[in-house]
Amino acid sequence: MYSPQSPYTQIALDAITRQLGVGITHPEPTPEIPAEIFTIRKGCFVSLHLKNGELRGCVGTIYPQENNLFEEIKRNAISAAFRDGRFKPLTINELDELEISVDILTLPEAVYAEDDLDPSIYGVIVSDDKHNRAVLLPGIGGIETIEQQMHIVKRKAGICQQVPWQELQVQRFTSNRYR
Repeated sequence: MYSPQSPYTQIALDAITRQLGVGITHPEPTPEIPAEIFTIRKGCFVSLHLKNGELRGCVGTIYPQENNLFEEIKRNAISAAFRDGRFKPLTINELDELEISVDILTLPEAVYAEDDLDPSIYGVIVSDDKHNRAVLLPGIGGIETIEQQMHIVKRKAGICQQVPWQELQVQRFTSNRYR
């Protein structure tokens, strides 16, 4: 089974295994879980991959929805495992193949020029005036150029590739990724 390397991924794994009825959660600070995780509020994404690298679920929040980061990670882990509409709910049999990452996000800031992006550093949020919107995390393997990043996020949002940059609302953010 996956062995978390950080308290953030441990929280995610605990939430998933508890939901499957095979684990327990840590309801209070332990030496592995810093106390501030119960007081700070941040957006985060929980990504699930199979050992072969295939995406198995990814759900997150740009802005925090819960009272603290501990609850935010639990919520997004459960959603990534059981409520990501692109996949069937995770099963106990898949636990041995599962790998987890947690991205803790900074607050987004507006971007007015493509030169202010770098897919290795910044994630991107793109929206249009028709309420289409999508998010793409930074540091995703295979995405090396701004053009690739914008193409993928526009496709995710359902925005036509020919829509010019000036007609979109673009924001960037950074994240710390934990495995």
